[in-house]
Amino acid sequence: MRRPFSPNRMSAPSTDSRSILVVDDEEGVLAAIQSILEPENYEVVATSNPLTAIEHLQQREFALIISDQRMPAMTGLKLLSHARNLRPDTTRILITAFLNLDTVVDAINKGEIFRFILKPWIHEEFVATIRNGLQRYELICQNERLQATTQSMNERLVELNRSLEQQNELVGRKNLQLGEAKQALERNLTRSLELCVHTMETFYPALGNQARRIFRLCQSMGKSLNLPDEDRRILESSALLCDIGLVGVPRHIIRRWQQTPINLTPAEKALIEQHPVLGQELAGFTSELDQVGKIIRAHHERFDGSGFPDQLAGENIPWLARLLAVAVAFASTNSEEPEALQAIQFASGSAFDPDAVRAFLRSLPMAELPKKERQVTLADLRPGMVLSRGIYTGNGLLLIPQGQSLNHTSIEKLFNHNRIQPLNPALTVYC
Repeated sequence: MRRPFSPNRMSAPSTDSRSILVVDDEEGVLAAIQSILEPENYEVVATSNPLTAIEHLQQREFALIISDQRMPAMTGLKLLSHARNLRPDTTRILITAFLNLDTVVDAINKGEIFRFILKPWIHEEFVATIRNGLQRYELICQNERLQATTQSMNERLVELNRSLEQQNELVGRKNLQLGEAKQALERNLTRSLELCVHTMETFYPALGNQARRIFRLCQSMGKSLNLPDEDRRILESSALLCDIGLVGVPRHIIRRWQQTPINLTPAEKALIEQHPVLGQELAGFTSELDQVGKIIRAHHERFDGSGFPDQLAGENIPWLARLLAVAVAFASTNSEEPEALQAIQFASGSAFDPDAVRAFLRSLPMAELPKKERQVTLADLRPGMVLSRGIYTGNGLLLIPQGQSLNHTSIEKLFNHNRIQPLNPALTVYC
């Protein structure tokens, strides 16, 4: 049942996309339009006064406004022009019984109205025009929502980009700081390693030369095998520090071990075999060398399990320690290079990992080794020997410089000075 018609009846304010404002000075026309629209579940606000219609538009949004053209207070086109100014998104439809085609077309072209309906109208065409008008309004609203969402997203994106730029700048600064800190740590570590080598040289000069030879051999193997950077660092650091544990062994025992190891007593041999353990402990002065300590501990293990200190065998020995073992054997031997290489090849599979031996043999030609040195006493000096380090008096006076070849006169000079003021017993010559 249709509700009683009231020309000025107003529903509660709403922005629903089905709200329609109807304006016509004839109550019969208003009633007819309501009878068409209300069964379609549209919210209809009807008025016969154009000024009241303007008040409604000022108070709320309508999806669509329908206005008669010929009204005493105001023409429909003028009302719809006001509606366009007040609510530009609202769809505007003009009803007229007298068609002035030029006027209507001009109003459509200017955007003042969406469509016009002729009186009397055909019911289906009227309903279709209303639906189209409401769809237009809904599309405009959706478009505005999308634009608003897009703008909000763009603004958010700009904020995120700005924040990302700030974060990237912050990360860049932090990475720079971390890079500088890493370089500083690497420099400190390098200086610490050099200090350790210098300590070995001071304690037993030949150990320093041996450490540098082992380092060059391991450096060459690392490049030849294309080891990862971290593995190279561990192997090269282990090469420099592998004999650091010998600083806890008396010098005469070290010398006898290097020259005639078969003459060591069981106690002396046990002391020597503990130097990798002591080396691991000494390398633990910084956490950066934790892995280095493990390689130092294992570098005297043998592939067949008869090494020391833990009797590890085969692949239970760390790979880097297996490489280091071959380099140490070559650098510390008293034999000439051909005999040293032959001995290493002969021990492949027993003392050494065959893969490590092959890697060593491939890389040896690329290694730039310092001249080999050996430690001698004053009594061991012979004409023709070349000093690898200068000989100084106790108060720092240079007696014979590094690199000088000894003869009978220079040796006699050293003996005479030693009778008056004893010289450092640790002398080194090139092999």
